[in-house]
Amino acid sequence: MSLPGLSSFIEVITGILGFAMKARVFVTLKQGVLDPQGEAIRQALGGMGFDGVAKVRQGKLFDIELEAGPDATPERLDEMCRQLLANTVIESYRIEAE
Repeated sequence: MSLPGLSSFIEVITGILGFAMKARVFVTLKQGVLDPQGEAIRQALGGMGFDGVAKVRQGKLFDIELEAGPDATPERLDEMCRQLLANTVIESYRIEAE
């Protein structure tokens, strides 16, 4: 049996009580690394009439929610970034935890 709004209620309670950790991870190319996709986007914007765009750098955004427990830490998020989410040779990452 499903109750209307129950999942929303659970999400609100989880947020209030701090049962889960939410974070946003931004991954971008390091300065000095060529960004051909960003350049293609810049050129496409110019071709569409959006003049004055000098530079575009593309990146990735991850919204992550960790379940409650001992692994719900900023250190665990950092480990995820280093091992999978970012290629640390050419990319930088920034974590914003809620």
